[in-house]
Amino acid sequence: MERAPQPVREMLALLRESGHTPYLVGGCVRDALLGREPADWDITTSASPYEVKALFSRTIDTGIQHGTVTVMLGKEGFEVTTYRVDGEYEDCRHPKEVQFTKSLLEDLKRRDFTINAMAYSHETGIVDEFEGMEDLKRRVIRCVGCAKDRFTEDALRILRAVRFAAQLDFVIEDETYKAIAEIAPNLVHVSKERIQVELTKLLLSDHPEKIWMVDATGIAEYVTPGFTEVFERELESRSSRDPLKECCAGIAALPADKSHRWAGFLRHMTAEQAVKILRGLKLDNDTIGNVKNMITAFQAPLAVDKVEIRRLLSRVTEYQFLGAMQLKKLDGDETVPGILRLFEEIK
Repeated sequence: MERAPQPVREMLALLRESGHTPYLVGGCVRDALLGREPADWDITTSASPYEVKALFSRTIDTGIQHGTVTVMLGKEGFEVTTYRVDGEYEDCRHPKEVQFTKSLLEDLKRRDFTINAMAYSHETGIVDEFEGMEDLKRRVIRCVGCAKDRFTEDALRILRAVRFAAQLDFVIEDETYKAIAEIAPNLVHVSKERIQVELTKLLLSDHPEKIWMVDATGIAEYVTPGFTEVFERELESRSSRDPLKECCAGIAALPADKSHRWAGFLRHMTAEQAVKILRGLKLDNDTIGNVKNMITAFQAPLAVDKVEIRRLLSRVTEYQFLGAMQLKKLDGDETVPGILRLFEEIK
């Protein structure tokens, strides 16, 4: 945690000097302990949102009703959130109201997974009330407290569990896994955009093949119309002992961008079916267009012939053409090296 950026260290120092108790919290603590570079440096503090605003010259009321203020230092923004206790969750996503508290422990209790419920300050070191460090060592995703309660409060946590398992290459603890399957129907209350963000992060991870868990846990039924058919199509053509895992294997070999990974996952659907799924998930038009053309070109018969290659290139971009070749290679098409050799000559 000593690697925290200088602006973050200065914020922590100013909060302490002003009589408040700040901690780094959540993902940045987890990632630092894993030796990963944190994407965000979030701070939790005993200071109220208005006390935070009084200390810093440039702030944004990101979610002030829930205690969160974004402090702007230069062009960077850092979230500072007051210790809080969540009230009743009425929409399976957000608490109706929150109460601010002076207790760090009460704040940590409301968080989703043990590995995200740790805090750190230079004075105290790691605060780990729920054995998050042990779960990091065991490489386990486990809910704080009762898994059914955590998922009932916020159904998006169901997908977050699978996404973290993929990003960190962890396993999901048994009770947490069972609760995912039981509470999965609550995903109907989560917006398609938020579901898509989690699935995209999963597919862009180092272990996108773990998307098989979305079907195995029953989540797929609540993602968007047609999503379960992606897995059904694969299962029909495979006879291995672990067909779900097999059908998703290999996606990690594709470039880690949205178009390639979504095209890889959907490559055995028709282009029209893929477009319907991606539109249902509110993907951007550029990605949808890329995926459609990659799948169309992937599924089209293509000889090792310059005329045919030129004909295909007249209908798709070079990026989409190369993406389609990646998909063919993924499925073991032995003509790909020859096609790419002629492509280089054509260029």
